[in-house]
Amino acid sequence: MPRTPDGRPDLQGVWISRSATPLERPKQLEGRQFLTPEEVATLKSRAQKIFAGGNSDFGAGDAVFLAALGSVEQFKNPGSTENSVGMIEREFDNRTSLITDPPDGRLPPVTAEARQRQAAAAAARPRFATGPEDFPISYRCITTGMPKLGGLYGSGHFGYYQIVQTPQSVMIEMETIHDARIIPLDGRPHLPPTSRLWHGDSRGRWEGDTLVVDTTNFSPKSNFMGSAETLRLVERFTRVAEDTINYEMTFEDATTWTRPWTAMIPLKQTPDRVFEFACHEGSGLTMQSMLAAARADEKAAEEAAKQKE
Repeated sequence: MPRTPDGRPDLQGVWISRSATPLERPKQLEGRQFLTPEEVATLKSRAQKIFAGGNSDFGAGDAVFLAALGSVEQFKNPGSTENSVGMIEREFDNRTSLITDPPDGRLPPVTAEARQRQAAAAAARPRFATGPEDFPISYRCITTGMPKLGGLYGSGHFGYYQIVQTPQSVMIEMETIHDARIIPLDGRPHLPPTSRLWHGDSRGRWEGDTLVVDTTNFSPKSNFMGSAETLRLVERFTRVAEDTINYEMTFEDATTWTRPWTAMIPLKQTPDRVFEFACHEGSGLTMQSMLAAARADEKAAEEAAKQKE
């Protein structure tokens, strides 16, 4: 294992998540943690046929694996704005879910409190955006949130990580909106509970050859699968091969899930460079276009209602 001058595992470089493994274990594979080598080869071959040549819509997150598992002729996503030409090749391994705990590879049940909270938020959300604050924070180029797990920005699409480390701290930069987290390793306590940040307050430590990052103090306006200020995230980075880091994430929020849960994605080292993701809050033309579209949708709805009358 490459090591830094102070003897720690060297995690530095540019890494990418290419995993095609779905977040949750599909129902068709219930009870099976692993696939056979033959099944992996079959899924990979099917995916290449489905998404080759731009004949399918863009497949993000779990879409590639599920399309291959279902052996569809063509992948269609009504909400997609691009075809499969822009996709990078995804890597298939023998795992049937990114979730490693619970053992069934499925998300734990959502609490009644979380369902009520989500229903209240949906009821308060205007049908048509009236101002910038009505759009998700990712649309406003504030942040796509963290951690990146599945979805458009989790695997294979803008999924680059750049890591720089010193004996005192580690910096992890994500390609999306060039979010950078500077994580101290000097044992300092977390910020007081009144200090809340989009990416939470991270503190790192070494446990043997594993970098452990404990994050609390998320903003109430953050949102990871419905969890916000009460989320505690524990990440573990373990370099298991010259070109691979196992990136494990454990999520704990008793107000959102009935139990903690854990997922793991492999990060692969790449010679690629991370370029600027030119998305910034207050980008005038983008916001003007989104608000203009909202006004057009609102007008169309009003006209449709008049015709029904």
